[in-house]
Amino acid sequence: MTQGDVKRVVVTGLGAITPIGNTLTDYWQGLIAGRNGIGPITLFEPSRHACRIAGEVKGFDPEAFMDRKDAKRMDRFAQFGVAASKQALADAGLIIDDQNAPQVGIIIGTGVGGLKVMEDQQEVYLTRGPDRCSPFMIPMMIANMAAGLTAIHTGAKGPNSCSVTACAAGSNAIGDAFRLIQHGYAQAMICGGAEAAITPLSVAGFASARALSTRNDDPAHASRPFDINRDGFVLGEGAGIVILEELTAAQARGARIYAEIVGYGLTCDAYHMTAPSPGGEGAARAIEFCLKDAGITPDQVSYVNAHGTSTPANDSTETAAIKRALGDNAYNIAISSTKSMTGHLLGGSGGIEAIAAIMAVHHDIIPPTINLETPDPACDLDYVPHTSRESQVDIALSNSFGFGGHNVTLGFRKFQS
Repeated sequence: MTQGDVKRVVVTGLGAITPIGNTLTDYWQGLIAGRNGIGPITLFEPSRHACRIAGEVKGFDPEAFMDRKDAKRMDRFAQFGVAASKQALADAGLIIDDQNAPQVGIIIGTGVGGLKVMEDQQEVYLTRGPDRCSPFMIPMMIANMAAGLTAIHTGAKGPNSCSVTACAAGSNAIGDAFRLIQHGYAQAMICGGAEAAITPLSVAGFASARALSTRNDDPAHASRPFDINRDGFVLGEGAGIVILEELTAAQARGARIYAEIVGYGLTCDAYHMTAPSPGGEGAARAIEFCLKDAGITPDQVSYVNAHGTSTPANDSTETAAIKRALGDNAYNIAISSTKSMTGHLLGGSGGIEAIAAIMAVHHDIIPPTINLETPDPACDLDYVPHTSRESQVDIALSNSFGFGGHNVTLGFRKFQS
């Protein structure tokens, strides 16, 4: 399918709740400044855990976006999703009313949903009995609630869904929303990812799988994608939401356009529950499909926001996938992992990282990969180490790969009418 067969789709609004800032401006300034958002865990007492560090959202007040009663009936991940969605709508200047509500949809992905509520209610069940469990437990924990509650809080009555594809969920949400607008099922979509999985069970489970960094005494340098001394990812939390609109509708209301979304590639490794396929075959196909969907060639790509988790397996495999998909051009393309600053937001990562790619296109500034002190010989591309770089960014890709073998690449282009 080519761009000529379908409607054009543009980005008109962005909202971000992250470990380095709770507004779009603070998040973007944090990225280009190379700000570290990782520190000791404070959301629970972590002394028994092998990993005691995370990228926590600081100073978030849900009552700035909803009343206290509503906030108490939401898991933290849903609070993040609603808050970032309201930010994005305000940024877009998009008002939802009776006329356009059926044409505004929502897809908000998540990896694990309301895990904190589930853990808390299990404790209630064990200590106080089943009759004391909250009647709100189920609607607070199920994964679709960030999307459902955002609809309730914004009035959007169009297509509504939730992607649950592990760490690819936020990117799948944006890509699926793109498709809905392309084919006329919606005029605008609120889309992205939300996650709040810094909980005792989550940290214990990821640590038992040996996925997390245990650099507890040096959290500022724990997330170090593409560095030979990386020892695992750092769990993060937050939400990234993008407003996508059909081009003519956006132009008709005089919307500011950040970028055009032009490509969406998705594949599955069909290989292993947690490990990527050898040589990055599945990830490479996702990149290739995105380029084909967008009608662009590898030499046109300016920047890749890498999945870049800081795990031994991901970073070398992703490097191989980029080389496989982009050929010799891979050595001429700027690549960075913003997880070096935010940690890994699981299902929320695709949302905030798409925003990083979009803002790179909009501002012609590429965020850095911090903590890249000793590059892994298997990771030999240009990862923009330490400091951001001013450079023209005409086309940016954003990669997201998830447990289960899910691979997604999104493509964004500088808007030209």
